[in-house]
Amino acid sequence: MKIIQEEYRVKAKDLYNVAVYLRLSRDDVSDGGSAESNSIRSQRDMIRSYIRGQDDMEIYDIYVDDGWSGANFDRPSFKRMMEDIEAGHVDCVIVKDLSRFGRDYIEAGRLIQKTFPAFSVRFIALNDNFDSLTANYNEKTMVIPVKNFVNDAYCSDISKKVRSHQQMKRERGDFIGAFAVYGYRKNPENSNQLLVDEYAAGIVKKIFAWKIAGLSNFAIAKKLDGMGILSPMEYKKSQGEKFFTGFVTHVKAKWSAVAVKRILTNELYTGMMVQGKNEKVSHKVKRSVEKPKEEWVRVKDTHEAVVTAEDFETVRKLLAVDTRASAGKAGCHMFTGVLFCGDCGEPMIRRVNRNKGTEKVYFICSTRNKGLGCTRHSIPEEKLKRLVLAGLQQQLALFLDKGHVFTQIETMEVQFDEVAAFNKEIRKLHQEQEKYVSLRSGLYEDLKRGIITEEDFRDFRQIYEKQYQETEDAIRQQEEAVKALFRAGMAAGANLEKMKSTLEITELSRDILVTFVSRILVYEDKRVFLELRAKEVM
Repeated sequence: MKIIQEEYRVKAKDLYNVAVYLRLSRDDVSDGGSAESNSIRSQRDMIRSYIRGQDDMEIYDIYVDDGWSGANFDRPSFKRMMEDIEAGHVDCVIVKDLSRFGRDYIEAGRLIQKTFPAFSVRFIALNDNFDSLTANYNEKTMVIPVKNFVNDAYCSDISKKVRSHQQMKRERGDFIGAFAVYGYRKNPENSNQLLVDEYAAGIVKKIFAWKIAGLSNFAIAKKLDGMGILSPMEYKKSQGEKFFTGFVTHVKAKWSAVAVKRILTNELYTGMMVQGKNEKVSHKVKRSVEKPKEEWVRVKDTHEAVVTAEDFETVRKLLAVDTRASAGKAGCHMFTGVLFCGDCGEPMIRRVNRNKGTEKVYFICSTRNKGLGCTRHSIPEEKLKRLVLAGLQQQLALFLDKGHVFTQIETMEVQFDEVAAFNKEIRKLHQEQEKYVSLRSGLYEDLKRGIITEEDFRDFRQIYEKQYQETEDAIRQQEEAVKALFRAGMAAGANLEKMKSTLEITELSRDILVTFVSRILVYEDKRVFLELRAKEVM
């Protein structure tokens, strides 16, 4: 027994270098707790008042973890305090009470009973009347572990209550994320409700339209960067949101194929609130695990849709098949994602034969191409286009409500809303240019004052010049886009009379194909079957 008591003994010193440790998290003021009594200021004042009454203590440093859970000890200021203890700068730690120190009873007990004595560190918890210098054996081996266990149990209980409350809000359709997804913003009067961000939502609509038109995810990302459109992260930052990520690889974050796919696969854009995709392993472990899809919480019509459910489903089907672009091309071929073998159901693949300057393009069954059975189902591309166009013309002649179409045409007007959006973007780009000019001009003054080194001067100047030039290129592309819109508007007006008289599809395009056709099935006997989409065509 005497040997055990010796293990915990800390010898008194003439002067202690004190580490004042303060911690507060949102959990500590939940469930009716008092924010004022647990506040960082309250903890600091109490400990300072205590130290002022001691002749053998002076503060070495104050370590504050504000907003950090006590469920574990992975906290920045706590780690810094432990480094100072190991370096011999600190030999006394004072906290308001054991719950401020931590709520993991196993780790808290190890630190108080093993680690601190090993470094000859005195530990004091004021509200718990515990001082390792004067505490007896029973206090150290029974009272402290029990109190730490109670704190741990409290943390677990709070965690369960928070999870239950969040689940209730999910099922109600309330948005509980920290940041609104790109294309939306939080309602200033109700942070659990999403409102459409008109500018960003317009970009989302373009992304879906470009995907349906056949562009690859990478081509869409490149197109957005070329137009000077801010990536989701940069846009959030430009709106004043404190948004950070560990995936930044450039001075200014760019669009990527991954970011485009993230938008194209997010069902939230259809007005469907989808939450609860991940959950934490426990309140002591930060790591989250992905939940099965059937356990996600899905609530319809909680907010305004940005894209239609039909367009979202079209894109989902396109992403489910290989829609990679051919080498040197921005988009995939016209029939990607909609052309299938009528017998085995697998996608058809495109083949090109070149012989003596001529080129023959045809499609064959991918199963046969892999040597896994089936037959070739070979069909030339031009023949397929003719058959599909003829089939579409026949179907539309049967199903189009021409009276409805005429009514729509009579009320049609050429709109230039996009022109205003482009002009707004151009103004923003000019403002960004001015910012780079200002930053670049201030570099020389900073160099003269010794604020930056010559190496920093050269690096920053190069960065600002590069950003300025990229912005200049983006402005040029935006201006060209505006001109193209006006040209398209004039062409639309000129073609209006022609549309009234014909109401026919005269040429097959990717847009027309994915708008009207769900699947094209090709059989070995060259029969082609069109499966139309179950929605109004106008």
